Amino acid sequence: MGQNFLVNPRILDKIVAAAEIGKEDVILEIGPGTGNLTEKLAAEAKKVISVEKDKRLIEILKEKFKNSNVEIVESDILKLDTWTLFRNSKLEIRNSNYKVVANIPYYITSRFLRKIFTEWPRPKLIVLTIQKEVAQRIIAKPPKMNLLALSVQFFSQADILCYITKSQFRPIPKVDSAIIKLMPREKLPTADYEKFFKIVQAGFSQRRKKLIGNISRNSDILKKDLLKSFEKVGIKETARAENLSLSQWLELTKFIKKS
Repeated sequence: MGQNFLVNPRILDKIVAAAEIGKEDVILEIGPGTGNLTEKLAAEAKKVISVEKDKRLIEILKEKFKNSNVEIVESDILKLDTWTLFRNSKLEIRNSNYKVVANIPYYITSRFLRKIFTEWPRPKLIVLTIQKEVAQRIIAKPPKMNLLALSVQFFSQADILCYITKSQFRPIPKVDSAIIKLMPREKLPTADYEKFFKIVQAGFSQRRKKLIGNISRNSDILKKDLLKSFEKVGIKETARAENLSLSQWLELTKFIKKS
C-alpha cells in the first residue's frame, strides 16, 4: 500500500526525541507498520492510538500490543473522523492536547496535511517522515516558494530535522526521506482564509506566467485593481508567484480585499 518501513533503531529514536513526548501526551500515530516505532512511542507517552489501513498488519499489531497503552485502529486516515476517534477512545481531546507522529506513504502527504490543518483538532506537534523533495518543498522560501509551502507555512512553523537515506527502509524506496517537524501556530495569520487561498491558487495556476496575469485570469479581480495592490505591497509587476513570501501574500490579500 505504498508503505516503506523504517528499520534503523537510531533513526526511530530521533523521531521519538523530535516528538518531545511527556508522560501525559497522547500520540496519534499513522502508519505503524509492524510497530517498531509504536513500541518506542508507547514507552514515553500516556497513550498511543495507531491507525493502520493494511488489514494484513492489524492482527499482528493487536497481538503485539495487547494489554498495553496502545490502541490499534484499522482505518484509512484520509477518511477518518478524528473527533469521533478520540471520543470512542474515551479521550477528551481539545486543541493542542495531542501530537501526531507519522511515517506516511509519500503520495498522500499533501492531502494528509490539509486534513490535519483544516479538519482535525489542532495538534501540539507534528513529526512526519516524508520524501526528501517534499520536505524541501514545504520549507521553501522565495524565489522557490510553492503552493504546498504556503499552505503548510500558513498553519505552522516547519523545520527539517534530518535526512534519511533510502537504504534505511524495507522495502527500499526509490527516493531518500526526511524527518520534518511542524509546530502548528497558536494563532493563525489575520487573513480571510478563503480569499487568501483563492488568490494563492490563482497565482500558481501557471508557474511560468507572471503573477498579475495569473490572478486576473483566474479570478474576478481586474488587472488595474491588482496593479494598485501590487504597488501598495511593493511587488513588481513582473513578479512570479514563487517570488513572494508568505507575508507578502498575506499583505496582497489584505489590499486586494479593500480594492
